[in-house]
Amino acid sequence: MKRIYNFSAGPATLPEEVLKQASEEMLNYKDSGMSVMEMSHRSKLYQAIIDEAEADLRKILNMPDNYKVLFVQGGATLQFAMIPMNLSKNKVYDFIHTGQWTKAARREAEIYGTVNVIASSEDKNFTYIPNLDNLSYSKDADYVYICENNTIFGTKYKKYPDVGNRILINDMSSCFLSEPIDVSKFGVIFAGAQKNVGPAGVAIVIVRDDLLENPTLPGTPTLMNYKVFAEKGSMHNTPPTYTIYICGLVFKWIIANGGLEGIQKRNEKKAALLYDYLDKSKMFKGTVEKDSRSLMNVCFKTDSEELDKLFVEEAKKVGLENLKGHRSVGGMRASIYNAMPLAGVEALVKFMAEFESKHL
Repeated sequence: MKRIYNFSAGPATLPEEVLKQASEEMLNYKDSGMSVMEMSHRSKLYQAIIDEAEADLRKILNMPDNYKVLFVQGGATLQFAMIPMNLSKNKVYDFIHTGQWTKAARREAEIYGTVNVIASSEDKNFTYIPNLDNLSYSKDADYVYICENNTIFGTKYKKYPDVGNRILINDMSSCFLSEPIDVSKFGVIFAGAQKNVGPAGVAIVIVRDDLLENPTLPGTPTLMNYKVFAEKGSMHNTPPTYTIYICGLVFKWIIANGGLEGIQKRNEKKAALLYDYLDKSKMFKGTVEKDSRSLMNVCFKTDSEELDKLFVEEAKKVGLENLKGHRSVGGMRASIYNAMPLAGVEALVKFMAEFESKHL
């Protein structure tokens, strides 16, 4: 059976090389006579899997030694609560509001303290990243919170706010490992795996060592304490073992494809192909301001909801799946994460041109 081109925003497409290797190792991992998903997380064999995954991730990110890598269940959404639980001294949090996921994180943080929105793009339905110059930070803010790439609206920070000696938190769920990043700019980076890294089921949290010494808020559960995860090597309880194994295979795939510099070039080439077509098209229009465009999630529409619906239906017939935009934006969204091949974007652009010539 021929595989489709899956433009889903997540869970998303995975590298075929990774899927093939996982298939080959499904019944018998390294002559153990069992699958990774059957393996005790306390075994030496599995310990080697998680240790190697962490080592490869550190290599990919050129991660400073004073950061811990945590593999946490609950997806990125659980971090909306874990961050204030672990990083609250004054119970005041500064947010730059750029869409659905900062809204959700803000709502969770408000349970534990006071949220100050210091910049927002809500006035234009989150079609741009706010101006980051001359922001008025709260004097007693525990951290400044951003979501770097906005999956639903298709926007992406091109630079980071200058927060001085404040703690910057970055939700990188939909752009994690898509390009080089300076980890040292952040106190915490977190990302759900199901976009660029692996199957759903684990969030990767990168936290600076000194922040592990913060007292947690009263009532914080043991399994929501960063220090417990760090001290136990993400194994206070049974971690999502198979998901972490797949993430490890993806890390090796990234290394084999030139690291983050190589991945960035692939992603820029794919995005340029699609955005160039949108900029020239008489039917399709991008919904994001040009200087805020995401490399990962490309949002676009026609002038007709009926045409949008027909486009999605017709695209599915030719193996271009999951192109319907989020209900808050409408239109279409092509998520072209790391594992989406250039051929998939070429097929999409070709179909768009054919659709346009037929219906314009």
